[in-house]
Amino acid sequence: MTQERNFNVGKIIVGGLDRVVDFITLLLILLILLFGFYSLWDSHSVYAAADAANFKVYKPSVDNSMSFEELQKRNPDVFAWLNVYNTHIDYPVVHYSDDVKYLNTDALGNYNLAGAVFLDCDNNIHFTDFNSIIYGHHMDQKEMFGELTDFDEESFFDSHRYGSLWYDGEEHGLELFAYIPADAYDETLYTIAVEEPEKQQKYLDNIYSKAKYSRVADVTVNDRIVLLSTCSSYETNGRAILAGKITEHAAGGSTDRKTER
Repeated sequence: MTQERNFNVGKIIVGGLDRVVDFITLLLILLILLFGFYSLWDSHSVYAAADAANFKVYKPSVDNSMSFEELQKRNPDVFAWLNVYNTHIDYPVVHYSDDVKYLNTDALGNYNLAGAVFLDCDNNIHFTDFNSIIYGHHMDQKEMFGELTDFDEESFFDSHRYGSLWYDGEEHGLELFAYIPADAYDETLYTIAVEEPEKQQKYLDNIYSKAKYSRVADVTVNDRIVLLSTCSSYETNGRAILAGKITEHAAGGSTDRKTER
């Protein structure tokens, strides 16, 4: 009788433990599912916040820059607007005393993992330097500077030749002349505001020598050039750089200027 009672007690304990294990297993599955849904939601939120369409209302025009001025009131660090024609790169540009803040702060001044498109802290916001560097995160879905690596295809490079850079109340052209797969620690490229003419020529020659694709754009030391830089997935420290020279007037007609969505 005692053995039978002990056996029944054992069955009850084992059954209880099984139910506990089942409950814990179910709970873990639910937590994993919830985490998965949260990750999807969080990822979608980051990409949605990085969409250039969010800033379109503030885009300056030759006729009326009031919206841009409103953006500057919300965030005084905004000073320019960059557009690479026929791409999704159509964003306000910010400048700050360091190159860290806008890695996770958007152009409206809000915390955002997508960050903002920003000019190197050592560059002049009037683009008076011989060479300036503008950075942006490499993101999927063609957001921010995610489309820069598309220039790694020769046909894409050949068909995208122009952009514009709006600053100091005027629209300027951007003639794109070289695409360079680079290393983040390449100081021959990531040197800001090169001054002496000899060094400027050497800098230009270096761009052309390291470029995967380039075209004649009559670039001289008397020009001002801009490098658009983003991360590349090809290497750990890989970077993709698109070089262009600033021109007095924006080139191309309405087709060139269109930002396709």
